[in-house]
Amino acid sequence: MIFLQTVGRVFLAFLATAGRLSIFTISGVGHCLRPPFYFRIIAKQMIEIGYYSLPVVGLTAIFAGMVLALQSYTGFARFSAEGAIANVVVLSITRELGPVLAGLMVAGRIGAAMAAEIGTMRVTEQIDALTTLSTNPMKYLVAPRLIAGLTMMPLLVLVADIIGVFGGYLVAVHKLGFNPSNYIQNTWNFLEFTDVFSGLVKASVFGFIVTLMGCYHGYHSKGGAQGVGMATTNAVVSASILILCSDYILTEIFFSK
Repeated sequence: MIFLQTVGRVFLAFLATAGRLSIFTISGVGHCLRPPFYFRIIAKQMIEIGYYSLPVVGLTAIFAGMVLALQSYTGFARFSAEGAIANVVVLSITRELGPVLAGLMVAGRIGAAMAAEIGTMRVTEQIDALTTLSTNPMKYLVAPRLIAGLTMMPLLVLVADIIGVFGGYLVAVHKLGFNPSNYIQNTWNFLEFTDVFSGLVKASVFGFIVTLMGCYHGYHSKGGAQGVGMATTNAVVSASILILCSDYILTEIFFSK
């Protein structure tokens, strides 16, 4: 009976968390669609998510492209298929590596920051003060971050795609001895609109997940400094797991036959 009690307790806790997250998500999306809109806060969050995340995402993308080109050459050389390196690099970056790596980097940077900021406001009763001042916390804190995550992540991933493909070009041309014009031509001929579009859709979903998890865990944090620390950790971990799970689902939707 103790084992069944433990299983039931865990299952009920999971259902309670899922329900609370669903209500929070519906409320946040609803506030994103209804006025008033705090444009100054939205612009600030766009700069924070997009512009300030660009260095870490760019570094991740360029080294991912370089490593991918190098490893592809090592494997394809065994089958005399070195000419397919450009195709593999552009396909991997635009479909998977660009959105996923950018999402994970932004989750580690932005998701943690949002959870810590909102969590600190919760434990210091600043969110209660907003309610006292007739300001909806969901409208003021959550909606601008969700809008910024949805709009800025695709732009961030688009830049990451370009930088990642350029990293593969650098390794292929300057280290492996490929002809620059042939490499660029192969890349351009093999790239399709669906590849880029699917990556940008994934980026929008990942941006929504990162900001949602950061806001949710921060909004429901409790217990002082220790609670804020737990909220920050849970925001990054849950966002990373959901990014990988949703990546498979979206890939199945776009490319399943």
